[in-house]
Amino acid sequence: MAITVAHLKKGQKGIIKEFEKDILPIKLLELGCLPGNQIELLQVAPLKDPIYINVNGSHIAIRRSVALQIELEILDDVSTL
Repeated sequence: MAITVAHLKKGQKGIIKEFEKDILPIKLLELGCLPGNQIELLQVAPLKDPIYINVNGSHIAIRRSVALQIELEILDDVSTL
């Protein structure tokens, strides 16, 4: 099972994996949702939709259905070392 933005826990970070260029809306690509960029989950709305993420300093609200399409490589939490 692939890990997506929708699977992140609050404060967890990941790096966007490669994806088909037409899988996401153009606006998200313009805001930095590109392969290799880091995403952090900031907050989830009470009904789990939308979710709020930080991508390269931009705070973005996206639908859960879109978040399920963005595959990630989870970053290890180095703050516990």
